[in-house]
Amino acid sequence: MTASTRVTAKSTQVTAKANYRRVFFALVRRDVLVTRGELGTLIAQGLTMPFLLLFIFGKVVTGMGMADESYAQVLYPGMIAMVTMAGALQSSALPLVIDFATGKEIEDRLLAPVPTWLVAVEKIVFAGLRGMFTAALMVPIVVLVLGPQSVTATGVAVAVVTVVIGGLLGAAIGIALGTAVTPRRITMMFALILTPMTFTGGAQYPLLELGQVRWFQVLSALNPMTYFSESIRGALAPEIPHLNPWLSMGVLVACTVLFGAVAVRGFLRRAVA
Repeated sequence: MTASTRVTAKSTQVTAKANYRRVFFALVRRDVLVTRGELGTLIAQGLTMPFLLLFIFGKVVTGMGMADESYAQVLYPGMIAMVTMAGALQSSALPLVIDFATGKEIEDRLLAPVPTWLVAVEKIVFAGLRGMFTAALMVPIVVLVLGPQSVTATGVAVAVVTVVIGGLLGAAIGIALGTAVTPRRITMMFALILTPMTFTGGAQYPLLELGQVRWFQVLSALNPMTYFSESIRGALAPEIPHLNPWLSMGVLVACTVLFGAVAVRGFLRRAVA
């Protein structure tokens, strides 16, 4: 290959990557514009249950003296983890199942001048952004229900990074599930997977405090959301017993990569079927 040919090939690759980047962000912008019309529904669906849980168990129950006041510090970081994961998972799984069932929306996406795997990545990124947005909405709710919380700048930074990773993880799990089930089974999927994952993910309790319920501690340790809850709790409420932050973050990253690969592979399989 001559020098001029190599330069031409390299220039073509650079141009293709730039085009892919533009198309990718155009797809994200389109999804954001569509979501603006569903903003009220997104907020209501994502925050109603966490708000009530936080109010009842963090304010009412502790106010009645039936739980220690420190339980609120256990609960609110877990609620942030829960809404992020659940919001991202629901935002990716359900629309994808509908898309593959009807074929119209997904066919338009697959006609975009980018590789099919990049369409899957865009769906993961956008659903993750929705989960992160829901997490951001939890901040004023926490202040409203529990009052201002004392957190450090380092803790906030770690919490933000954790929310980003956790949002992408929830979206990847949603894509993986959305490509594995049919529309008839989507309700059953949420009942048998999302609900147990929510209540065994450490949102309402610290993992290290489950020593007397060993079997449930082991079950919780198998749930990726547990490491999300532990990482957020360690960042925002370090006085509560929690796993080593580096361990929690490492597990989160590993699970995100694993489920991301499964999600892209499942998307490619369904897209070419």
